[in-house]
Amino acid sequence: MTLHLVDRNPTVTPEQMVEQLVPPEMFSEVSFDSYIPDPNQPTQAAAVKIGRRFVDDVIKLTKQRNKKGLFGRKSTPPHGVGLYLDGGFGVGKTHLLASIFHSVPSPKSFGTFVEYTHLVGALGFNRCVEYLSDHTVLCIDEFELDDPGDTMVMSRLLTELAARGVSIVATSNTLPGQLGEGRFAAQDFLREINKLSSVFESVRVDGPDYRHRDLPPAPDPLTDEELVAIAEADPTATLDSFDALSEHLSKLHPSRYKQLVEGISKVCISGVHPADNQTVALRIVVLADRLYDAGIPVLVSGAKLDEIFTPEMVAGGYRKKYLRATSRLLALSRFASADAK
Repeated sequence: MTLHLVDRNPTVTPEQMVEQLVPPEMFSEVSFDSYIPDPNQPTQAAAVKIGRRFVDDVIKLTKQRNKKGLFGRKSTPPHGVGLYLDGGFGVGKTHLLASIFHSVPSPKSFGTFVEYTHLVGALGFNRCVEYLSDHTVLCIDEFELDDPGDTMVMSRLLTELAARGVSIVATSNTLPGQLGEGRFAAQDFLREINKLSSVFESVRVDGPDYRHRDLPPAPDPLTDEELVAIAEADPTATLDSFDALSEHLSKLHPSRYKQLVEGISKVCISGVHPADNQTVALRIVVLADRLYDAGIPVLVSGAKLDEIFTPEMVAGGYRKKYLRATSRLLALSRFASADAK
């Protein structure tokens, strides 16, 4: 029997959300040693050195935080340190972020900007601060500045945690060809978290998107018949129409998308077409992130994957989100093509 994502209705508790704040599977065993800098991009090797130095600083701060003061009480914790990795898509920032995570003592957390905003929403601000305040480091992948409300919440969260001795490292994507490149994005980041601007060291990581290096163009969509045959041949594959899946996603909180695709070997989507509106498109973005984190191949019929987000959408305020999602979906479609050979 063919599986369908629309038949799955996962639940997730706030406690599970906290436990899931770890690097995606594809980054579960990476390290600074396994990061291979491009010799033509000296900023990559420099970022590795700075990342190692950041880890050393975090370890020193952790030892200071654990020292006992007079009468056996813990002394006032030192202020946390901060590191901001800025660069284009796919230059290895997440690899470096995960390397930092794996190199520091527990407790620690790793999640995307969106996952942390979901956590605050589920736990409540004060409870979230209390849980994270004993962490050595908070790793935030893909820090986003396109939603003022979310940015304000995260700025307040980071300010309170840093004051309690939690160190913070964040990454963000600079748009290809963006005026000012890394400096512009870094200034945006520091302005939005102005109370912490003196804490963060901003580091540029240059290089082309590795997901498109020496890779063929995205494969053409399959026919509906081919898609059905592939889904039916794999007992852990799913098959859904684009419209039905979009409707189902509207009924699930994005924090549940990870469980939605858990245990799935590949996702087959028929009748793909440009998203009808921004709300649908943004749900597809979150789903693309969860699929990419899990390394689940994607096969489609209908329109090409790079046609889901219309030119008007890509030119708007969520441009970074749509470009990242397109890049990831194309990479997942190539995974599927490689599996089929």
